[in-house]
Formats: sequence, structure tokens, C-alpha cells
Amino acid sequence: MNYNLFIARRLYRSADNKRKVSRPAISIATAGIALGLAVMIVSVCVVLGFKHEVMSKVTGFGSHIQVVNLQSLQMAESQPIRFPQPLVDELKSVRGVKHMQRYCEKAGMLKTDEAFQGVMLRGVGEEYDTTFLASHMVAGRIPAFSNKKQTNKILISQMLASQLRVGVGDRLYAYFFDDGVRARRFSIEGIYQTHMSEFDKNLVFTDLYACQKLAGWESVQYSGMEINVDDFTQLDRIGYDVAMALREHNDPDGAYYSANTIRKLYPNIFSWLSLLDTNVWVILALMVAVAAFTMISGLLIIILERTNFVGIMKALGATNGELRRLFLYFGVFIIGRALIIGNVIGLGLVGLQQYTGLVHLDSDTYYVDSVPMQINWLYIVLINIGTLLISVMVLIIPSYVVSHIHPAKSIRFE
Repeated sequence: MNYNLFIARRLYRSADNKRKVSRPAISIATAGIALGLAVMIVSVCVVLGFKHEVMSKVTGFGSHIQVVNLQSLQMAESQPIRFPQPLVDELKSVRGVKHMQRYCEKAGMLKTDEAFQGVMLRGVGEEYDTTFLASHMVAGRIPAFSNKKQTNKILISQMLASQLRVGVGDRLYAYFFDDGVRARRFSIEGIYQTHMSEFDKNLVFTDLYACQKLAGWESVQYSGMEINVDDFTQLDRIGYDVAMALREHNDPDGAYYSANTIRKLYPNIFSWLSLLDTNVWVILALMVAVAAFTMISGLLIIILERTNFVGIMKALGATNGELRRLFLYFGVFIIGRALIIGNVIGLGLVGLQQYTGLVHLDSDTYYVDSVPMQINWLYIVLINIGTLLISVMVLIIPSYVVSHIHPAKSIRFE
């Protein structure tokens, strides 16, 4: 039987109220580790949730990879590009490609009797994945987009609806300017809201057929192709494979294909999200430092207050190494209890926010209206293991205090 572990357990469970100093020290050490762990759990869940929400909205509008006419990157208006069936088949065969959809964009202006607003009309067809838009609908419904006919129905954002003072079922005119002025009358079929102002204030969805006619293009000409992947962590590799596949094909009109990942299209947003990781590492380091400091202080107080006990144990034949292990076991009991309390507090706060949205944010600044949460159990386990290991390791040095305690002097110590 491991008598060091047995004695450490008895010391920890003992309700010796005469210990006027060590009891508060144990409570402070437990509280320090518990609160530090809770802060670390909440911080990681907030950052994961925030990154997931923002990235899902950016990719919901722009997909993971966009294939466009190279000239479109240098001009204000998108230039037409064709996607012959052999090219489409080869892109679909690229490992990791999940879904592909063609689209058309045309800049214009929406006008009512009271207001007007410049917009980007995005035409999409039957193949368009409406899952993202459906999850952010606030009124009406998503039109049945078509690439064969014009329904004159549009989907606009809540921001545009407020600026134009319109709602579902209202009609308004859209004007498009090239060599002349083209006007179309649309009916609002639905209203969405994502809180991504960069997109909400501009994008209006309608039929692919209608957008192609307004741009003066043929039915096989598009602004580009959107490609979604099945694993975002493999985005760079899939983007490279898509670019290599495009090199083997030529546009029938002589245009050049250009493939860009969502990271390259919106580098400012992804750089901002990367900064959040740095903030989390800073918080983790600070919380671990606080936990380590409280444990070192607590263990020193516990050892010094039990000087008499250490002397008796040495007189009975206990070695310095055995006593160090005894107090390390004692520290592990404190840390273990603190981890349980910290997990309960941290996960409780995360669950409360996740299901109630209690803490709100300014959606114009943070792109979400409440603090998002996402639990990753692997990260939670790693945080617990890391906290436990670091807290135990920092106790090794203060445990050497027992080596300087002499039995003859310590037994008389009060």
C-alpha cells in the first residue's frame, strides 16, 4: 500500500480547525485554480464560437473558393466567364470538393418613392445551396431561384429593407446603368439578416436568368463559380488542386480563369480572427500563472504549518523524497477538487449563454447580436490536463522545503 498517498488523503480530509492558516490557504488555492480554469474554458468557447459564426457567415456569402474571370479582379464590373462541362466535371472530381454553384453579379440601384440604395444584384440558379440564407431568414421566404426564367422576385436584407422602408410583398424598381439605363420591377419575396454589414448592405438575390439578361450575357456566361469544400482545414490544398485543374482548360472566349480562396478574398477578416487566438493564449498563460502562484503559496504554508508533523515523520524513518511525494499528493487533491469546481462553473456559464443568449453584443461591430459559444471537448480535456500537469510541476520546487526541516528542532516547533 502507498502509505504516502494514504497519509496525504487523511491530511486532506481531516477537519482540524486548529489550523488557522493552512485552511484559508487551501481555500484560496482551490478558488484560484477553479476560477482560472473557468475563465480559460469560457475564453476558449467564446473564441471558438465567435470564429465559427463569423467564418460561417463569410463563407455563406462567398463560399470557400471562387473561380472568376481574371479581368474581374482588375475591374469594377464582373466580366463573363464560361464553364464548359468537361471543366465542371474535372472540378467536381477534385478531392475535397463538396458543392459547386454558378452565379452572376450586376451592380445597380434599388429605388422606392422615399429612398434609393446602390446594391449588387446576385443571380443564382436552382443549384444554389440556400441552407445559409434559410438559417438567417427573418421574414417571408426564399424565392425559387431559376436559371431558365425570370420570376421578378428578390431576397433582400433587413438593413436594406429598413433603409428603403419596404417589407415582404412590396414592389420596387431596380435600375442598371451601362450604355443606357435598364429598369426592372421586382417583388420582395423574403428578408434575411446576418449582421454582416459588408454583405447585408449590398447583396440582393434573384434569378440567375434575370441577372444574365440585365448584364447582356448569354445563358452559358457567368460571373463565376462558387466551390464549397468538405473540410475547411484542407482549404489551401484544395484551392491549389482547383487552380491546377483550371490550368488545363481555356475559356472558349479567350478569358483566363482565376481561383481564390475565401482567405485571400477577405484577408482582413481572417487576420482579425487570427488575432483572437493570440488573445486566448495570453489569457491561458495568465490564468495558469495565477493558478501556479496560488498553489505554490498554499503548499508552502501547508508545509511550514506542519513542521512538527514533518519532524515526527522523519524521526519515524521517512525520507525527504517520501515526504515530498506526500505533500505532492496533498497538492493533487487540492488541484483535483479545484478542477471539478472550475469545470462546473465554466461549462455552466457556457451552457447558460449558449441556450439563453444572456450577454448581448453590438452586431454592427462584432457581426453577432450575442456572445457565441462553441464547446470543443478535446480542448476542454487538454485545458484540464495542462492545468493539472503545470500545477503539479510547479509544486516540485516548494516541496523541497521539507529537506531543510530537522527532526530535533521541528518536533519542539509550535
